[in-house]
Amino acid sequence: MPLRRRAPVARLATTAVVAGTAAHMGAKSAQRSAAAAQPQEAPPAPVYAAPPPEAPEPEPAESSDIDQLKQFAALRDQGILTEEEFAAKKAQILGL
Repeated sequence: MPLRRRAPVARLATTAVVAGTAAHMGAKSAQRSAAAAQPQEAPPAPVYAAPPPEAPEPEPAESSDIDQLKQFAALRDQGILTEEEFAAKKAQILGL
């Protein structure tokens, strides 16, 4: 069976469909390429609460109390303080 030629209108319609499909796919491809070429936005950085301010280190109360007691004991030993004055200061420092 010999091949028949299509009517000119049918050839025109087929060409239009092929050309339209090619144009559509080309545009889609260009959009994907443009989207891939743009730098990606970094995800937003997580928001953390500010760390609480560091508490100042407490002064070692015991060592300063001991130092004061040693100083008053030395004054007592030198005879500058009496035994009663030393006992009063000791009670005051120790909170007795």
